[in-house]
Amino acid sequence: MLPVAKTISRGCHKIGVRTISSVVPKTDIELKDFKIANEPVLSYLPGSKERQDLEAALSALDGVTEDIPIVIGGKEYRTDNVQYQPMPHDHKKKVAKFYWATPELVNKAIDVSLKAKADWERVPIDEKIDMFRKVSDDMSGKYRAQLNATTMLGQAKTIIQAEIDSAAELIDFFRFNTYFAKELYNWQPISENPEQTLNLMRYRSLEGFIASVTPFNFTAIAGNLAYTPTVMGNVTLWKPSDTAILSNYLIYKIFRDAGFPDGVVNFLPSDGPVFGKTVTAHPELAAVNFTGSVPTFQWLWKAVGENIQNYTGFPKLVGECGGKNYHFVHPTAEVETVVASTIRSAFEYQGQKCSACSRVYVPESLWPKIKEGLIETHKTLKVGSVTEFDSFMSAVIDKKSFDRITGYIEHAKSSPNTTIVAGGQYDDSVGYFVQPTIVHTTTPMDRIFREEIFGPVVTIYVYPDQDVEATMNSIGTHTPYALTGAIYCHDQEFANRATDILKGTAGNFYVNDKSTGSVVGQQPFGGARLSGTNDKAGGPHYMLKWASAQSIKQTFVPLHDVGYPYMKA
Repeated sequence: MLPVAKTISRGCHKIGVRTISSVVPKTDIELKDFKIANEPVLSYLPGSKERQDLEAALSALDGVTEDIPIVIGGKEYRTDNVQYQPMPHDHKKKVAKFYWATPELVNKAIDVSLKAKADWERVPIDEKIDMFRKVSDDMSGKYRAQLNATTMLGQAKTIIQAEIDSAAELIDFFRFNTYFAKELYNWQPISENPEQTLNLMRYRSLEGFIASVTPFNFTAIAGNLAYTPTVMGNVTLWKPSDTAILSNYLIYKIFRDAGFPDGVVNFLPSDGPVFGKTVTAHPELAAVNFTGSVPTFQWLWKAVGENIQNYTGFPKLVGECGGKNYHFVHPTAEVETVVASTIRSAFEYQGQKCSACSRVYVPESLWPKIKEGLIETHKTLKVGSVTEFDSFMSAVIDKKSFDRITGYIEHAKSSPNTTIVAGGQYDDSVGYFVQPTIVHTTTPMDRIFREEIFGPVVTIYVYPDQDVEATMNSIGTHTPYALTGAIYCHDQEFANRATDILKGTAGNFYVNDKSTGSVVGQQPFGGARLSGTNDKAGGPHYMLKWASAQSIKQTFVPLHDVGYPYMKA
């Protein structure tokens, strides 16, 4: 917490970017300036140092099942409820053994975090920022190969998908978020006559603890949801995904070894309902920071509502819940770009990105060429182990996902509305492998075109060229989601009109680019409707979610009269 009025003195005082000469309080709101840039994505070419480091890290993890405890206030706990994280592409191998927390341990973590908060809040924000920047540098260097290797083996990401996620994006989140926190202080309220009255703004932590529930599909999102709120003085209970335990625990250890205080972030693998019921029942819940499914977020929201009279405040609910993302192709689009972009967006990381393209609108005039291009490109896609570096994609995350995705493929095989253009095979004998599958539907009302699948299945709807306007206008009616969308078009007038008409269909919108691939600081990410609360992680507004602002007014002119001048006439 920032001290505001230690003494009153005369002289120059800097407030953000302004300098005034007046009678003002000394403050600690001046923060050291620093510059940031996006972390480069390394190439991993044969013989490169980064490839050698990664191969060594993968080798070190071969055959290892790491024992991962519950960690509360720096102390390790293990319960009788033992779980394992299998390797998705070779599910007989277990990369981690871990333990589910009991309700008693979750409540203990709440108590520990609230005690730790008292000291953490007093740490100057400059020191917090320095710690995060040091951790980011360590992740960029000595921990990079480990972060990528644990993500590859535990979450079945290829080299490039791990590098983009567990290295570059994770580092970007911490560097950019600390920069955005610093920038909050560069705006200060107007003080019209600062020699008489000075107005200031400072930022406190939220009143209570934050429950961070994180997903399997992005290591970076897990680290961001668990640690970014602490920049503003908050404390978190981190419930990692069971299918991302290995990489998530590595993040915890990196922060711990960098000197991050015990108890500020508590590592709590848990059964979802146990964790959810416990945190939402506690009066000191300040916020839920969530990425995951719509039903889970709706359950949490309902639980908060049912307990609203028990809280000391009004908990914030920040959530990102996925989408049914689209590529809309105009008759003027370039076929090669449409094909390559759709293949990458739909099938990279097995379609397990919240932003993955899942539905495509194609005009009749371009469908023959686009279909041919999709089929021919599909033939080049290798599906295999992530340790085979020529694999384009690997296995889906677990048996539950495998069954859900293959259920949609079987629907595509049997529905009178759909035909499979390419793919459609699957096999879980060794790993949870689903071949990239392209489906053609005769109606946008078929469930495969409307429902989120979260797997390597993309469905094409072919529309008559003369219906381009009507088809575009219907995009928002086909699903309840609004996360990402893209149009492919070389008619600038149409592109301008489409960008306006489709503004409610996507929180992240692309013109002649795929629906995936947002970069921290460049395309802040999030969507509305059933896609979430659109709080734009990776942008400057995100830090305000984790701060409780306080306006301060200090007056230097004494008040001796209760009357006003007009009353003396």
